[in-house]
Amino acid sequence: MKQTVPAFILLLTLAACGGANSDKAKTDEKQEAAAATGAAYAIDTTTTSVQWRATHKGGFAPRFGTIKVSDGSLNVENGAITGGSFDVNLHTLLTDTASVTEPDKKASDLTGHLKSPDFFDVEKHPTAKFVITSVTPYDSTKEKSLLPGATNLISGNLTLKDSTLNITFPAQVSVNEGEVTANAKFVIDRSAWGISYKTEGSPENWAISKDVEIGFSLKAVKK
Repeated sequence: MKQTVPAFILLLTLAACGGANSDKAKTDEKQEAAAATGAAYAIDTTTTSVQWRATHKGGFAPRFGTIKVSDGSLNVENGAITGGSFDVNLHTLLTDTASVTEPDKKASDLTGHLKSPDFFDVEKHPTAKFVITSVTPYDSTKEKSLLPGATNLISGNLTLKDSTLNITFPAQVSVNEGEVTANAKFVIDRSAWGISYKTEGSPENWAISKDVEIGFSLKAVKK
């Protein structure tokens, strides 16, 4: 059975929506990609993961799941990330069965609905992409962030379907000999990328929160 109103959407991306446990990402126009200088690190696609969580209006009926990263790399110079990008394979989007508890609904139905033209249309747009445009230091003891131990502000161009916007969010980054790890959790407004169910003003779309929480746990290994 096809799900309607309960169906929502990613992203990445990546956790209670509405900002209770995550920061609202600052959204701007597409920016120039950062010059990726220094040593190259390949993203470990077996351990890197993207999580998503979304709800109805008011936080009701939360749905959550994962999406796999298919490719990507980071560049590191003087112990800091200078640039990089990664691709997310939307064909791998899954809804966690624990998030669909109603007896008449199935997680697999929601997964199919999200992949359909109603939302991501993965046959036409199989890949979401994130390209770093800047990485700056962030002092979580002085700045306000809901991510404990955030070390950096990351900005990057996020492409969903045929739309690209720049987002900025706090992240916890660790650069060690031969390995980089990064964790983040933030909220985006799906409507900014033109992602709506049926139409922007439809009752079905109104019933679904525009806020989508994206999280990622990333690991990259020096090439």
